Amino acid sequence: MMYDEELIAPMRQELTELGIVETRTPDAVESYLATGKGTTLVVVNSVCGCAAANARPGVAVAMAHAAKKPDNAITVFAGNDGPATAKARSYFVGYPPSSPTITLMKDGEVVFMLERHQISGRDAEEIGNDLAKAFNQYC
Repeated sequence: MMYDEELIAPMRQELTELGIVETRTPDAVESYLATGKGTTLVVVNSVCGCAAANARPGVAVAMAHAAKKPDNAITVFAGNDGPATAKARSYFVGYPPSSPTITLMKDGEVVFMLERHQISGRDAEEIGNDLAKAFNQYC
């Protein structure tokens, strides 16, 4: 583990309080992504400032305001859930590793992704609105 669990517990909690399931092992990730059926939101969480100021709050905006929601929503924590994060990223074909990342998958394929460079420097409302549009389109 890269970071002290006490330090990152509130960062994990920001997402789990939204109903997003924490997947800390490759098997847990696989249980959501292996079937390739329906829609799944995958949030690669991290300690960086853009995760705190933009990504996690943006996910909260989308979860609160989107008319439609994914069938499933999971999160992994880059740096602490290494094998689980690697498993999740193995499904993001054609995308380099990025933390944080907010990905929407449908029937086993990435249909929408916000990578770090698309998160950093944007406010939570913008991110949330983009994500809510993706939910409404694909879910």
